[in-house]
Order: sequence, then C-alpha cells, then structure tokens
Amino acid sequence: MDIQTFWRDTLDVWGTLDQHPLLHATLGLAVLLLISLLLGRLVRYLMLHAARLLARQSALIWLDDLRHNKVFHRLAQTTPSLIIQFGLKLVPELSDTAQHFLGNVALAFTLLFMTMALSCLLDALLDIYARTEHARTRSIKGYVQLAKMMLWIFASIVIVATLIDRSPLLLLSGLGAMSAVLLLVYKDTLLSFVASVQLTSNDMLHVGDWIEMPQVGADGDVVDITLHTVKVQNFDKTIVSIPTWRLMSESFRNYRGMQQSGGRRIKRSLFIDVASVRFLTPEEEQRLEQVHLLADYLAAKRQELADWNQAKGKLAGHSGNRRRLTNIGTFRAFTLAYLKNHPNVHPNMTCMVRQMQTSAEGVPLEIYCFTTTTVWAEYERIQGDIFDYLLAVLPEFGLSLYQQPSGSDMRLGLAGRAAEPVPRRLEEMSEA
Repeated sequence: MDIQTFWRDTLDVWGTLDQHPLLHATLGLAVLLLISLLLGRLVRYLMLHAARLLARQSALIWLDDLRHNKVFHRLAQTTPSLIIQFGLKLVPELSDTAQHFLGNVALAFTLLFMTMALSCLLDALLDIYARTEHARTRSIKGYVQLAKMMLWIFASIVIVATLIDRSPLLLLSGLGAMSAVLLLVYKDTLLSFVASVQLTSNDMLHVGDWIEMPQVGADGDVVDITLHTVKVQNFDKTIVSIPTWRLMSESFRNYRGMQQSGGRRIKRSLFIDVASVRFLTPEEEQRLEQVHLLADYLAAKRQELADWNQAKGKLAGHSGNRRRLTNIGTFRAFTLAYLKNHPNVHPNMTCMVRQMQTSAEGVPLEIYCFTTTTVWAEYERIQGDIFDYLLAVLPEFGLSLYQQPSGSDMRLGLAGRAAEPVPRRLEEMSEA
C-alpha cells in the first residue's frame, strides 16, 4: 500500500511538471546526462576487460598496445555524447532550437573523442611497428607525427564547423586566402617532412647509425628520428637535436658503411728523422736476414740489386752508381710484412705502407690498413699495439723518430755548454 501511494505521489509530482516546461526539460536533460555517464562507465569497463582477456592470447598481443595507448578508453568516452545525441528527442518540453544546439555540442564532443582515439591508435601502431625488424632500419615516427598533425587540423575544422552549424567546406574555402600565412608558419614542418621522406626513401639515416656533423657539434649515435628533429647522443653522453631539414641541406658523415664492412681503417704516420736515414752495412744485412719477416724480401732484393749492379759493370764501382739497401726501405718492407701477418689486420682490405712527402718534421711513413673489428675500444687497442711495436723496433734498423726539442733537451745542451773549459769559451768569444 505504501508503494502504491509513493508511486501515485510521484506521478502526481511529475504531472505537475507539465505546468513548468523549463523545469521539466532541465530534469529530463539531467536524467539523460546521468544515464549517459553511467552507460559510458559500463562500456569502458566492458571494453577494457574484454581487451585484457583477449590480449592473453599470443596472436592478439597487439591489443595490449591499444590498451596501453588508451585507444579503448577514448572510444568509450564517445558513449555519453552518442547517447545524448540520440536521446535528446526523448527529452520532454525541449525546444527545437535547444535540441539542435545541444545536438551539435554532443556531436562536437563525439568528433573530439573519435579524433583522440585515432591519435592514440597511431601511437599504438608506432609501438607495434617498433617491435618489427624493419624498425631498426626505417623509422616511421615522422610520418606518424605528420598524420596526427593533419588529423587534428582536419578534425578542428570539422568540430568548429559543427559548433557554428556551417559546412566544413565553407571553412576550407577560407583557408585558401591563408595559404601564404600557413606556409610561413609551417615552413619548418614542410621542410622537415620533405627531408624525412628523402632520408627514408634514399636509406640515408637509421636509428643506431654513427654520424658526424661538426657544424652542429654532433658526433655519436642516432637515438631518435622524428618529424622535426633527429636526436644524436654524442660519445660524451650529451644529446644534440638536429633539425631534420639540415640533414638534407648540409653534409654529414655516416659511419654505417664502415660498420657493415667489418673493418675500420688505420691511417697514421711515423715521422722518421732524416738524419737517421742511410744505407745498410753488410753486417746489418746479415743480422736482419735472421728476421723471418724479412728473409724472403732481403733474398729477392739482394738478387735484384746484384743483377742491376752487375749490368753496370765498372760503373758500379763508384758508390754513387751502385744500388744498395737502405734502412728506411727495409723497415718499410718489414712493416708491411708485419701488418699482413697480424691476426687483427683485415686480410681482404687495403694494406700498405707508403712514404709521404718529406716535411720539416721528417720523412712520414704512413700505415694504411684495416682492422678486423669495428668496435671502438678494440680498434684503439689494436692500433696502439701495432704502433707500440713499430716504435720499439725502429732502433733495430738504425732509425729514429723526429721530435722537436723540449725543455729538457735545452737544459741538457746548456749544461754541456757550461761544462766546457773557460779558456776555450773565451777563445771562441774573441774569435767572434
């Protein structure tokens, strides 16, 4: 009986609302809003729970990426606006003008959340692509960022057109007059997009490449490629952000070819003191014949020189007409044989020891070869070991490196000068 009384009183109160249409419409909208919010929460829970259950299957693991990027969350947010959009017709005492305005607002919210869902979907696709093998060589982050930018521009035009109840084509036609302004505002974006397309299509840059661009202070590994910038982590762990368009308008060095070849170049010179260059004596030739790396070279060279000198006949009796072995030439042959027998020097790449133009610092002997590894620390170790040995073996050939006089050399020279007898120094001063 009490329930029937309560129900009768409720109907009486609701019936009295017909005398107050504004209050009646307001209560109807409040009920519609409450229902839409409750159903939105329910739809979001069901979608997330279903996605979580389905993602447990290995074939549907990509659903986790959609869930983590809030794709289902954004889709569920469209539920209240959709319910309001179609439920406005059931609200009593609501005028056509208010129904039309509120419908446009609800539609605008629907478009907004749909745009956010598509943007999140692009982020999820980027995460899915990052797990593939192609992501190591080709980055699509720039294309995704451009797609999101175009999506938001188009969505903004449609949403504004919906709110002002005008055709989107009307707004798009007005953009023609603003094209010059847009080109000026988005100049860097357009340049970066063109540069990204060229870098990707020409396979010029990958994430993980070691590049060097001195004009911007970049010398390290590429860690990220976006639409507007390329991030490079230098070897001192600093980060340099390079505008993408600068990589096309200016030159940079990419060491990917070196890393893929499997060998890294050694190109360094030993500066031999010119005063130490001379012919080998017979005793030195006999001693160097015991070096196994020089045995074949010396045998062939001595036979070649003997034949040449014999062909000269009596002219070979003069030292200026006779060919002889030099210590620097023998050292050059020894160094080449040493490099070719070194286990860490690449056997299938260029290997030579060449004499460069003599300068004020001496006679440069350039070591040109490639190591069997491209790892930086190993490369430096191999290079150091090679030159440590060559520097130590130089005296065996009667050679010495050129070195500019240091402070200690000057002090030793002055000390020796001071140790000379005084009469001799006075005699030299009087002669001067």
